[in-house]
Amino acid sequence: MVRVEFLGPIGKEPMEMEARSLKDVAKRLQEDPTLKQWLGQCAVAVNDQIVKSLDTPLKSGDKVSLLPPVCGG
Repeated sequence: MVRVEFLGPIGKEPMEMEARSLKDVAKRLQEDPTLKQWLGQCAVAVNDQIVKSLDTPLKSGDKVSLLPPVCGG
C-alpha cells in the first residue's frame, strides 16, 4: 500500500491504495470529481522528492504527496 497525501487547500484526507507506479495513482485519483481540478496543477513528490514522470515506480510504504501551487509575497 502507498499513502497519498493532499497538501494545502486541496482539503482531502489522506488515502491508501495499491499502486505499482504513479500512473496507477493518477488513474485512481482521476475517478474522484473533487480532485480533477487539482490534478493538472499540482507538483507530485514521492517520499518528499519531487518527481516528473508518471512512470515513477512505487513500493509498499511509499508516500505520495500532491503539492498545489502556492502564491506568496
